[in-house]
Amino acid sequence: MRIVFTCAEKSAAQRNTFNAVRSMVLASGLPYEPAKVNKNWPRLAYGPAPSMGVRAEREYLDVYLLSSVPAEQVRCSLEQAKPQGLTLLDVQRVPYALPSVQNLAVGAVYRVEGNFDLFGPEQTAEDFFNAARVDITRRAESGLALVQNAKPYIWKAQTVSNSAVRLTLLNVQGKWERPQTLIAAWLGVDIPAQDDTFTVEGFTFIRESFLWQDSEGEFHPI
Repeated sequence: MRIVFTCAEKSAAQRNTFNAVRSMVLASGLPYEPAKVNKNWPRLAYGPAPSMGVRAEREYLDVYLLSSVPAEQVRCSLEQAKPQGLTLLDVQRVPYALPSVQNLAVGAVYRVEGNFDLFGPEQTAEDFFNAARVDITRRAESGLALVQNAKPYIWKAQTVSNSAVRLTLLNVQGKWERPQTLIAAWLGVDIPAQDDTFTVEGFTFIRESFLWQDSEGEFHPI
């Protein structure tokens, strides 16, 4: 069963999502398939988890069951066992052989909210991100600069409003570029060489959904 959910900001469920959803499945009474690493735990496929500094509007969990249970019954069982701060958005049956969201996701949609005018960008988001080349410059403390073309990671950009931009990013050989880094490149904010925890202060980064791609090359929300 594929579960789509969201966690309220600063809730216990958000702080340790995997433990929260595992406890929820354990308490639900559903006939779960045991995990290989520990037979007392359910077999789950969670994620991909949002990166540091990103809030997710949709998170994903695949629960493997030993017997067929109607989706509505699964939802009712999970509703009774869910922790405070977690909201179930969708519960649906998917074929056992279908890849997990971790393996299915080829794109991700992000919404970035904040006052972009404070930085006075020279180009609109569309002009910058939809260009043939998008350079990111990372600087080490020594002053050494590394320039990378991030265009392969960018599908498109859209200005939603004066205070919101939507980025659709691509998975390239199992790797993702962080939206914080891309927004910083557009706004002219210095980016450190080690940017795993880097963010642009004053902005909110929200992952709206993941995307899968059909045989015709079209993208669809997961």
